[in-house]
Amino acid sequence: MEIFDSVLDMVGETPLVRLRRVGEGLACPVVAKVEATNPGGSSKDRPAIAMIDAAERDGLLKPGGTIIEPTSGNTGIGLAIVAAQRGYNCIFVMTDKVGAEKVDLLRAYGAEVVVCPVAVAPEDPASYYSTAERLVNEIPGAFRPNQYHNPTNPQAHYDTTGPEIWRQTDGKITHFVAGAGTGGTISGVGRYLKERNPDIKIVAADPEGSVFSGGSGRPYLVEGVGEDFFPETYHADLVDMTIAVSDRDSFLTARRVTQEEGLLIGGSCGTAVNAALQVAEDLGPDDLVVVLLPDNGRLYLSTVFNDEWMAGYGFLRADGPVVADVLGSRREGLPELLYVQPHQTVREAAQIMREHGVSQLPVAKNDMPLAAAEVMGSVSELRLMDLAFDTDAVLDKTVEDIMSPKLRTIGSGQPVALAVEMLENCSALLVLDGGRPRAVISSGDVLSFLSKATNHG
Repeated sequence: MEIFDSVLDMVGETPLVRLRRVGEGLACPVVAKVEATNPGGSSKDRPAIAMIDAAERDGLLKPGGTIIEPTSGNTGIGLAIVAAQRGYNCIFVMTDKVGAEKVDLLRAYGAEVVVCPVAVAPEDPASYYSTAERLVNEIPGAFRPNQYHNPTNPQAHYDTTGPEIWRQTDGKITHFVAGAGTGGTISGVGRYLKERNPDIKIVAADPEGSVFSGGSGRPYLVEGVGEDFFPETYHADLVDMTIAVSDRDSFLTARRVTQEEGLLIGGSCGTAVNAALQVAEDLGPDDLVVVLLPDNGRLYLSTVFNDEWMAGYGFLRADGPVVADVLGSRREGLPELLYVQPHQTVREAAQIMREHGVSQLPVAKNDMPLAAAEVMGSVSELRLMDLAFDTDAVLDKTVEDIMSPKLRTIGSGQPVALAVEMLENCSALLVLDGGRPRAVISSGDVLSFLSKATNHG
């Protein structure tokens, strides 16, 4: 009888499928390694089993122990499945960038989930790395697989994913494309394939802003791929090329593949497919590009596949006049986004507003380009005037001490009519474009745009 002994025996042997429609017109075939057919729905099932096997073998994880790991979701799901089979407790630490579906799914497997802010440095005590480390030290019998530093992570892909791809393509693969997060997949598969044929090109698909493509690790919205540091499990010497892909291209590619191929994929899969299509453009019929799709799109229904979410972050453009048109009509010489850092003084904020003739400023930490999650609050001319009237000592306070709540946001591609409606209840809006804060618009900006449009009409 063909019966698996447990769900863990179902991991691996994932299929390859040709991307016929999105790859139409390309001389080189592009095929996808569909890791969503693993029982946990992602490629992370492979290292999850391998890391727990190794921990048990080395005596690092004992019966009744607790598995603790910072994760964007998929590794946690793989570990939760292993834990369910073997009787371990689980605590997973995630950032608030991760969709609610992933949190709910981990809890469905019986895991405890701790959510931390994304807009903090890795060494910050509140970061998800630091929080996980603290929990490991506090909880007796805890084991942290530490996927970013555990050599078993890439080894799992060297032992399973690499050989599968080589066999499934009959050794004809010429280019392998995958995202780099922990680096486990691209390093493990890359090492195996290059041992079989050193001419095979290994390509890392990376979100714009991630360190692998030369960024600082911010700002981007794509989950589960890219990093703000170089993990020990990432072997840069194996990677021949790195292609940076924007959030917009990642999400729109994911939606396109889903609608044209009937293959429901998430944002990081969109990153990988977009890079694979770029690679294939310069190749011929004797080449073969294999792109690894790490998971499926079911966990992104409230984000990538939600039109309202996509529009609100400035990834979709409506018909007719939109907010981007208002920005295009503003007076020349005005910087697109003026903002103050939380440590700056109220006096400095007032000076910026006076210099540029604006009445509202967002408060955000970090340098441009900003992530929406890095916006902390706002300051207004009216509030500063009220505070300064009571005592001029307020001018030497930090902005963080006196700031108001964050401005409401609107997508650059959303209708001007929506901006008009929203501005009836607030004095200014923060415009998001491609997922990032781009400008602040006031009712005066919209009125000026509408008057120009009427005059031209």
